[in-house]
Amino acid sequence: MKKSIWISFGYAIAAMVCGVFYREFTKFFNFTDKTTLSVTHVHLFLLGAVIFLIVALFNSKLQLDQTKLWKPFLIVYNIGLPFMVVMFLVRGIMQVVGFDGGAVISGIAGVSHITLGAGIVLFFIMLLQAVGKKQSYKNQAV
Repeated sequence: MKKSIWISFGYAIAAMVCGVFYREFTKFFNFTDKTTLSVTHVHLFLLGAVIFLIVALFNSKLQLDQTKLWKPFLIVYNIGLPFMVVMFLVRGIMQVVGFDGGAVISGIAGVSHITLGAGIVLFFIMLLQAVGKKQSYKNQAV
């Protein structure tokens, strides 16, 4: 549980840093249009900080960190989310400075979203398995 809280804290710090970067970078270039830099802050807070606080709560009740899928979930999710945010940053910086990333950036960003999606699927499978085990223990006790 403590690990999830520290991961959450790390994502919260990264979210604040990205928010400041977005504000200062666009201000420096006098950029007022839309850019994907604006979504890095929210994605890191919600998909990083908030999700890992929720994971910590589930872990406290279901001992998710004792399951086989715990490490794969942590690895895949914590590769997917930073990878996705880096692609937001790359695309956003290119938008601000006036470069077009084209299909290459979109393709790489797609891979990052797929990786994060796989992490989310692993979490739900792990959660369902843990709930199923808890239910079977309750049924045996009755």
